[in-house]
Amino acid sequence: MGRAFEYRRAAKEKRWDKMSKLFPKLAKAITMAAKEGGQDPAMNATLRTAIQNAKSQNMPKDNIENAIKRATAKDLENYQEIFYEGKGPHGVLVFIECATDHPTRTVANVKSYFNKAGGAVVPNGSLEFMFNRKAVFQIDATEGIDMEELEFDLIDAGIESIEKDEEGSIFIYGDYTSFGTLQAALEERNIEVAKSSLERIPTSPVEFTEEQLADIEKMLDKIEDDDDIQQVFTNIA
Repeated sequence: MGRAFEYRRAAKEKRWDKMSKLFPKLAKAITMAAKEGGQDPAMNATLRTAIQNAKSQNMPKDNIENAIKRATAKDLENYQEIFYEGKGPHGVLVFIECATDHPTRTVANVKSYFNKAGGAVVPNGSLEFMFNRKAVFQIDATEGIDMEELEFDLIDAGIESIEKDEEGSIFIYGDYTSFGTLQAALEERNIEVAKSSLERIPTSPVEFTEEQLADIEKMLDKIEDDDDIQQVFTNIA
């Protein structure tokens, strides 16, 4: 699962690197977390995660602080978290997570992206069984961590597997319901997490040709360029 996750993560980050709207998306996640659970990262695990992920993308400190302060703004939009599922070109399955203040606009846009690519939005729940929702934590290459010992220590916290990639980064996986307990366990052990997220990992990844992937990428680029879209997951192997 580690290599497959790494491929999807690299592909997604490659697309996101091209997007001038990355920081606004990260800022929205920070603002929503601060509004929901308070502005103190020490007391708000969701906010800590959002800040952590923003820092991993080199988001400036001022941007992060402004996003936190924005949570108390009187004119702050009431964002809603909405999910959409769809089938794109060549049968690719797509799961979309949104944060929007205008659901009617968002659903119209999402439908247009699929329709123009020859696909379609499907009823929510149709693809749920095609993805496993996992808590994923990345620890950057570091010395002194015994993976077997760490895995044993995190059993009660809900760890399912632990892997290391070719660059030495360690990836910890658990069911999405274990996100909080795993995060707390790593913090208790003073292990610095570079990135953490809730990923939707396909149960049956599919191989596509380069030509098919080119068509799929065109649609994904349009979807991920939308201000309301926060995360996109596919069943690409």
